[in-house]
Amino acid sequence: MLIDWSQRIIQTKIVYYGPAMSGKTASIRALFHRLNILSRLESIETTSGRTLFFDYGPIELSQGEWIIQIHIWSATGQDYYAETRSTVLAGTDGIVFVADSNPELIRENQRCWEELRGFYGDRLGAQLPVVFALNKRDIWPAISRFDFINSLGLNGSSQIFETVATQGLFTLEILQDILRKILLGSNLAQPKKIGT
Repeated sequence: MLIDWSQRIIQTKIVYYGPAMSGKTASIRALFHRLNILSRLESIETTSGRTLFFDYGPIELSQGEWIIQIHIWSATGQDYYAETRSTVLAGTDGIVFVADSNPELIRENQRCWEELRGFYGDRLGAQLPVVFALNKRDIWPAISRFDFINSLGLNGSSQIFETVATQGLFTLEILQDILRKILLGSNLAQPKKIGT
């Protein structure tokens, strides 16, 4: 996170991470649509509409005298482009982990979560805030919340939103929650200062 004290600007980066086709792009599109800034979203996609490298879009909010500039990214879930994920994650202040509710894809959720833990180790969740979006809750049968928590080895304090990205369900609440965790968490304790 970067804080410009003279201009009263906070810059932060949030990455949507999860398995291929879990709904990362749909979640970000729904968020930008609800904020009426869909034109700011950039996507690099394959000819079939799947994310090739990443989605990116800026959001700017005002909080009193401060401006909060949020840089939203997604990391591709496709294994073919796995090498790009660590690059997209560089400098991340918070993660929205988008999981698939299809019980047949639980191993994909697990694999992706373990990969993320491999990048950050004990920092994940403790110093680097994570919010979970258990997406596609409109499918049947959908994995239970309990089975999802157990499959990823999460604790009871993990924030899990049950979402339907195509309907924009909880997109704003997820942004608010991860932003609150970033600004109030340990990342704010020792920010890089510019413009002092």
